[in-house]
Amino acid sequence: MDVVELMQWLAEQGCSVVFKADGERAQGCRWMVIASGGVLGAEGFFRTDLPSAEACVEATLEHLVSRQISPAT
Repeated sequence: MDVVELMQWLAEQGCSVVFKADGERAQGCRWMVIASGGVLGAEGFFRTDLPSAEACVEATLEHLVSRQISPAT
């Protein structure tokens, strides 16, 4: 699943999602994803800062699975 597919799926599930690349940050944490609401619940919130877009997607998918939420891939 790529970034666009994941964001689209999360949006369809009622989540707000931000996926950001920031060239001004240190190399180890230039990519960030924030997701909240929807299937994550009213108090649901997830954020991760990692070195690549792929790592952010993987971390987000792992978080969803840990909450027993699984996007169709």
